Parts: sequence; structure tokens; C-alpha cells
Amino acid sequence: MSAAERLTLDCNRLSVRELNTALCQAARDGVKVAELINPMARHNLGVAITDPIHLVYRGDVGYYAVSLSDQVTAEIHGSAGWGIGDNLIRGEIVVHGNAATAAAPSLRGGTVVVMGSVGPRSAIGLKAGQLVVGGDAGYMTGFFMQKGRLIICGDTGDALGDSMYQGAIYVGGRIQAIGSGCRFADIASAERDELYATL
Repeated sequence: MSAAERLTLDCNRLSVRELNTALCQAARDGVKVAELINPMARHNLGVAITDPIHLVYRGDVGYYAVSLSDQVTAEIHGSAGWGIGDNLIRGEIVVHGNAATAAAPSLRGGTVVVMGSVGPRSAIGLKAGQLVVGGDAGYMTGFFMQKGRLIICGDTGDALGDSMYQGAIYVGGRIQAIGSGCRFADIASAERDELYATL
């Protein structure tokens, strides 16, 4: 990959505004990969990007990383604060650690994968797309889901899927309790195959 196709930004040397301006411009210019070193759990890193780019975060990120974006893929080599991927339209985010409260809120498409566990109210207001959780999920995960898919490999807290309209939630571990508007259903074999293919 040529130098023009790859960008490295040191988060210690730039303000959040400068970082986001540089990332948006890089995506518009056709840079394929932008690597952010020393993110140090700063908030709002990599937001409002609407052109294709792959972001690589070398460390923990704070609130709302990779939010309000479209056509962005990202890998976070650490954990994420609240609201990772908020309102993602298309793309994929992989968090190699845990994610805090309200992971993947109001997704409109795309996929957010958290290898570890997620906090309460994750996938809140999910409209499309999917959240895949390798570990456990906190209480009220899937709250007010409207569409989309939520896959939890571990256990869940109380009020899973509370007030959901549509969508599907799959749980590999124990469910503490389902919320109002959520119900258990058998899984069809084709649906099971699709689920395994995703995992």
C-alpha cells in the first residue's frame, strides 16, 4: 500500500476537531486506511465520515467513536466507551475488547461486533443492521428495537428486548428476564444456519 493510501495520526498531537477534520478529508481523498495511535480513550474520534475508509485505533476509545458515519469500517484494538457506532448507516466496526453502555445505538445498517461484553441498553433503538456480542450484555439490551438483529453469545441482564417492536435477539447463554413486548420463539433451521454463518 502506498503512502498516499495510508495515513497515521497521533491523537496526542491533535485536537479531536483536527483529528476528525483530517479523517473526513482523508476519506474524501481516497485514503484507504487511517491508523490512530495513542487514542487514550478520547471521545468522538472518527465521527461524521461519509466516504469509505478503514480506521484502525491502537488503544481504547471514549464515547461515540465511529458515530454518525457511513461506509466506514473500523477495528478498535482496545475497549470502547458509550455509544460506539451510534447511527452507523453502512460499514462494520470490530471492538477487540469490551464496550460500555449503549453500544451500537440506533444503528441504521451495518454491523458492530464486540468481542468482549457490552454494558446496559446496548442496541437501544436498533433500526437495521446488527450487533454481535462475544460475551455478556447488560440490562435492557435491545430496548426499543425496531428492526435488525442482536446476537449475544453469553448471558444477558434483566429486561432483555424491553418495548421492542420488531427484530430478532439470539442468546447463547442465560437470560435473566425478558422485557415487555419481547417473547420467546423457536428458531427455524434456515435461520439457525444463517446465524452460524454470521458467527
